[in-house]
Amino acid sequence: MNPVTDQLAHWLLASLELDTTLFHVGQYCGTWRAAPSDVMRSGFHLVLNGQCWLHLPDTAEALPLQKGDAVFFIRETTHYLSPSASPDDPALCRVKSGEMLPIDESVPDSVALACGFFHFKSGLSAMLLSSFPDYLIIRGDQTELLAAKTVFDLILTEARQSGETASPLIIRLTDVLFFYAIRQLATTQEISAGLWAVVQSPEFAKLVEAVINEPEKDWPVEKMADYSHMSRATFFKRFSQVAGQTPNIFLVMVRMKMAAQLLRQGRSISQVAEKVGYQSESAFSKAFKKVIGQQPGAYQKNLHYFNKVKTN
Repeated sequence: MNPVTDQLAHWLLASLELDTTLFHVGQYCGTWRAAPSDVMRSGFHLVLNGQCWLHLPDTAEALPLQKGDAVFFIRETTHYLSPSASPDDPALCRVKSGEMLPIDESVPDSVALACGFFHFKSGLSAMLLSSFPDYLIIRGDQTELLAAKTVFDLILTEARQSGETASPLIIRLTDVLFFYAIRQLATTQEISAGLWAVVQSPEFAKLVEAVINEPEKDWPVEKMADYSHMSRATFFKRFSQVAGQTPNIFLVMVRMKMAAQLLRQGRSISQVAEKVGYQSESAFSKAFKKVIGQQPGAYQKNLHYFNKVKTN
């Protein structure tokens, strides 16, 4: 990926907003099964010590995991972890078994895990990852993710030091690990569609950069086609194929991403609307709610509440 597209990829990465919850940190021994609850959510599993198997009943896959590996489920996916490569009875795939104990790495044939859930705070975050696979696996021995290994080692250190209550730093470090996984996939592999695919496409890099730099300008399809050195018809068809959405929808998504950032900075709704190309505050609010999932005022109010909770 060239410097321009790499910069754009990082710009998109900054749009992701996660709310992570740590479910448990501990160790299994003997026969056990770690499964999500009936209320399926996006989640993660970090293998802090030992080895186990990730089972995906819907595809009959069994994937080996060992110390230093991490699995992030971007979408709700039926799965469970166990010490055996052999699948369990499908009727039990969501039934937990075995007792989770405090971590003691001296115990043979044990596996230590940190597991939790996360959800995307805005509709934009989910849309940015809509073209990604259902799950991502970070391998501890991946040479291209050496920095991620450092983060994982910090998580392991925190887990060892945790008493009955897990360290809150594990949540923050897990967020960082997830971002490493997303960046690695977004910058080294071809994404089939969506905003990431547009960013990865050299033919649209100049256009995306221009829209980001001047979102307040008028951007009719003809102008976007000129930036891409294509006719209007060719541009519309090609862009829609790559992005999986029309140029105008892409434009709205970029503008709302920037609007959310400005609102987080404390700008007024009218200022933000003008900055991202809307003369009508009402039209801006409607577009913002459609993409982000809530009205601009409610978005700011929730941010203020969240920040207040963090500081108390």
